[in-house]
Order: sequence, then structure tokens, then C-alpha cells
Amino acid sequence: MKKIRILIIEDDRVLRDGLAAMLNGQADMRVVATIRSGNNVLEKARQTKPQIVLLDVGLEHFDEPSVAESLRKNLPEAKVVGMGFAPTQSDIVQFVAAGASGFILKDASVKEFLGTMRTVAQGAKVLPPSMTDSLFSHVLELAFKKRTGTRTSAVRMTKREREIIVLIADGLSNKEIAQRLNIATHTVKSHVHNVMEKLALHSRLQISNFLHEENS
Repeated sequence: MKKIRILIIEDDRVLRDGLAAMLNGQADMRVVATIRSGNNVLEKARQTKPQIVLLDVGLEHFDEPSVAESLRKNLPEAKVVGMGFAPTQSDIVQFVAAGASGFILKDASVKEFLGTMRTVAQGAKVLPPSMTDSLFSHVLELAFKKRTGTRTSAVRMTKREREIIVLIADGLSNKEIAQRLNIATHTVKSHVHNVMEKLALHSRLQISNFLHEENS
């Protein structure tokens, strides 16, 4: 059986040794090296050729996203998985944007921990289940803010679509909009879908926020 090769970067010796023992105890995993600092991670990774680099994001005086980006550029075959106790949403977004393939909370169960390692080794990207919804919302919010310079006048929309945007911002449901405009509910749904596609939005709340931004 071909084993998943893992490089651990963790400054806490007890945790570092514990992780190594747990991972080496798996039939499909092998820890090729453990180091306490990320200063020489690129050199160590080149020497040991890991499939996964398990990186503590709590190292003092160290920029973990830079490590992830450096590995992505120089050793793309090495997948970076971060681990930490209580990272902020922006920390994880920044870490993943730098090239990391996953993140594990240090209080995750053994099953979750090992599952993340195996899933990343197969080429997928994994985030903590408990943070997925909030992270998704955070990513959408960032995308929305980047696009605030776009005016609705620059987007080609029909008169009906513009009417529906205003009514959504007023808090009306599809059924209420249909009654107000004297059209079928499924027609309203179709218009809402078209508006989301044109403005690259994903929810009625974002449509409402978009209109308020435009009118502010």
C-alpha cells in the first residue's frame, strides 16, 4: 500500500510527537519528518517529498500563509493543511487563498482529523464542518465588497427586473411580489434568478444589500 507522506510543522513538542505517533499508527500514513519551525520548511519538504504538510498556524513570529504560498509555487505536489484552535474566518480565507488545501481544528475528533488528511491526499479541499457555513458567507461578503463599484445602471436589466429588485429590498416574498405586480409566482422566481445571474449574487439578502449600496 502506498502511504500518504506527511511533514509536520509544530512548535509544541508534546503535540508534535503525539501527532506523529497517531499518524504513523495508520496503515496508510507515514510521517517523513517533524520540525518545530517553518523557517526551513521548503528545504525540508524538498528533501522528504511529503504529500501533505501539516502546518500549525500558531507559530510565533511566522507568516503561515507565506509558507503555503511558497510551497504551492515551488512544490505544488505538497498539499498544505493548517491546524489551529480558534482561527478567525479571515485567517482561514487568507490561508486558503495562499494555496492551502485544508484546515483542521486542534479540538477535532481523531476521525475528523484523519478524514481530513485522507481527503486532502485525494486532491480535495477541506474546511472544518463547524465553520463551513460562516466561511461561505464570509467569502460571499468579500466578493460582494469587491464588486461594490459596479452600478446597477451598468448592468442590462429589464424594467420588470428593476421593479422586482426594489420590492425584494422592501422585504416582499415572491408571492407578495407576484400579487403586487399581478404576475405569476413562477414568473417572479424566474426574474429573481435572472437578477442573481446578472449581478453575480446568491441570495435575496444580497440583492437587498446591493440596492441599498447603490442608493447610499
